[in-house]
Amino acid sequence: MSTRDEQFSTFVTARRTHLRRVAYAVCGDWHKADDILQTALLKAYVAWPRIHNRGGEEAYVRRIIVRTTIDESRRPWRRERPGLPAEERPTREGLAPEERDALIDALQELPEMQRKCVVLRHWLGLSVEETASELGVATGTVKSHTSRGVARLQDLLATPGGAS
Repeated sequence: MSTRDEQFSTFVTARRTHLRRVAYAVCGDWHKADDILQTALLKAYVAWPRIHNRGGEEAYVRRIIVRTTIDESRRPWRRERPGLPAEERPTREGLAPEERDALIDALQELPEMQRKCVVLRHWLGLSVEETASELGVATGTVKSHTSRGVARLQDLLATPGGAS
């Protein structure tokens, strides 16, 4: 196996679960998240020598995940909803299962851009500038979508019964 393959395999082994959760948080569907992650990893492999030499492999893959989600949402056949609900739920330390479910359900109630901003800013801990760069928007847009998204999440989670 070549050095390139070994480096890429090591990266994927270490970060795949996290990146899959990121893809799910951005798109809201485990099956789409798997497809999007596969596309992102394929593109990252092609560009691996360039991105690995500069560092920032994970940021590159995250950017591909976000852009692929946007591209996929524009395709008419992707607007269809799957007939069966996703069985898997993401885990997050410190939250009880019912709180996690309520948070994920509330996140899915947000408009797409607000959800992406909230996930990138508060789940992944990216700065406003990094989030703006990943989404290809102005920093003011990130701030307003994040602010509205967090306010809406608070409303949804404060309501008895959560986001149901």
